[in-house]
Amino acid sequence: MKAFVLRPDSFALENIQEPVCPDGFSRLRVLCTSINHRDQYIREGKYARIRYPAVLGSDVCGVLAPDANSNPAEYSTVQRVIVDPSMQWGADYRAQGPNYNPIGMPSQGALAEYICVPSANIYRAPSHLTEEQAATVPMAGVTAYRALFIRGTLKPYETILITGVGGGVATFVLQFAVAAGAHVVVSSRSQEKLTRALELGAHEAILLEQQDDAFVMSADDKKKLKELSIDIIADSVGGDTVNDLTDVLRPGGRLVLYGTSKGAVPNLNLHRIYWKQLNLLGTTMGTSKDFANMLSFVSAHRIVPVVDSVFDLEHTVRAFDRMRDAEQFGKIVIRVSK
Repeated sequence: MKAFVLRPDSFALENIQEPVCPDGFSRLRVLCTSINHRDQYIREGKYARIRYPAVLGSDVCGVLAPDANSNPAEYSTVQRVIVDPSMQWGADYRAQGPNYNPIGMPSQGALAEYICVPSANIYRAPSHLTEEQAATVPMAGVTAYRALFIRGTLKPYETILITGVGGGVATFVLQFAVAAGAHVVVSSRSQEKLTRALELGAHEAILLEQQDDAFVMSADDKKKLKELSIDIIADSVGGDTVNDLTDVLRPGGRLVLYGTSKGAVPNLNLHRIYWKQLNLLGTTMGTSKDFANMLSFVSAHRIVPVVDSVFDLEHTVRAFDRMRDAEQFGKIVIRVSK
């Protein structure tokens, strides 16, 4: 079968052996997948315990393609399904266990024509979505849902600031928060992305200013955000922006961190955190219950994910480069098969 394979010295389309499903797994023909920052970090060698060769891709929209070892499933071979990408979360709903691993390294991922996935992880794709749209939902959707409603405990009357809007998870956070009835503020260094976010229902937009090599909030924007009384911030940027976030967050507010695209925080202002009695909350991915509840939320509110662009499998490198360069608004999709 065709697959896009990452090796220490290459990232290219290859012909590899089709997977044979172990007990408890079902074989799918992959229609579409979407890429996540996890994939890009693995490509760049910035992820722990990388195993080569690797077929990346945690998001699956496909159809059943049973082999002799596949478990019987309740879905037909023509029905579109998606897959919960979390494997072996563990018994503690509060955090993943030591054996946790998402689909797509070390297991074979969705940048291939066929994949074996745990049968228990298969769900019907939301009926109102196209194949491309459905492929964007699994990893980004469950990450956004857990960040907002499980860790962040967002309420409809609260005000939320979403940083780095335009990224895949951030765009889901925006759509979910709007659907939940929150007052939504977004920030970005791109006016074009802010305009798109306002079209999706955001109520306020903050354009970051460039100072030397960094993008920061202006004094006027900090004043505006303090006046808005920000209850919760959903952040995937990290780095030197975190002190600005703890500054504008209201006393007793929550800072939910689900990524660190700018890396570690230099000179973290601990005094402000304890004096304002702030809550710092980390989150990643989600449990099977989170995934099921997220899908119900998507269907109930008729959420239509934002697809930035669609690439054919042979153009996977171009898709990854678009993510690397932060050009996207929403999710980048790769069409694997028809």
